[in-house]
Amino acid sequence: MNRIEKAFARAREENRAAFVAYLCAGDPDFAGSVAACRAVLESGVDVLELGVPFSDPLADGLTNQLAAQRALESGSDSQRVLDLVTAIREFSEVPIIFYTYYNLVFAQGSERYAARAKAAGVDGILTLDLPPEEAAEHLAACAKHDVKTVFIVAPTTPESRLERICEATTGFVYYVSREGVTGEQASMSESIQANVAQIKQHTDLPVVVGFGISNADHVRTVAQAADGVVVGSAIVNCIAENATDRAAISASLRAKMGMLLEGDALSKQ
Repeated sequence: MNRIEKAFARAREENRAAFVAYLCAGDPDFAGSVAACRAVLESGVDVLELGVPFSDPLADGLTNQLAAQRALESGSDSQRVLDLVTAIREFSEVPIIFYTYYNLVFAQGSERYAARAKAAGVDGILTLDLPPEEAAEHLAACAKHDVKTVFIVAPTTPESRLERICEATTGFVYYVSREGVTGEQASMSESIQANVAQIKQHTDLPVVVGFGISNADHVRTVAQAADGVVVGSAIVNCIAENATDRAAISASLRAKMGMLLEGDALSKQ
């Protein structure tokens, strides 16, 4: 099994959902980003989702927009993002997924992008704004270099498209729990369980749920329906609040992870 399969298999064996943490690569700077990744990985993360900083992150709310801005202003670029993955691989074998936009893939070409990502230690690529119907070149490049693909299903996705999305996916399916952009929310949609069940009719791959999950109650709710729970903005805010103090960032991230996972929040009931 590859690293992604192993992570979800281990979670299933332990009767729980997998925890997927999002951080923006290079936020607040390279060394700080390495430390932040280490802090969350040592706090129980099963899959690390690394946002590739981009100047026009159209699917992201203010928290992740500002994270990308901090990363870009500190000098992050495509090579530095790969360097970050290489640095993480020195201390962790947790699967790493790139959360990126197609402009960044297209600028290099799918073949080169997938090859460089694989060489650095990336396990999968989620390209936010690339529909599977237009992804033939990207899919071929990822298959050639054994990089798994992740595609998104939204609450507004018609069932007629689910089969196509699931066919294009080789890592896991990412269900966006609500319409709009990323960001912490006070409550979760009541349709998550039904929509995840509908997706599972079209695939045997894991289905994870993200966008808006910000506390242990949210994690607990989603864990009952999905194979994985994605938390982003609630974690990224720990960096925003302590951006000039690396030690404080790590301490804040470890405390936040503890709060998100308290009471065995990932456990299947």
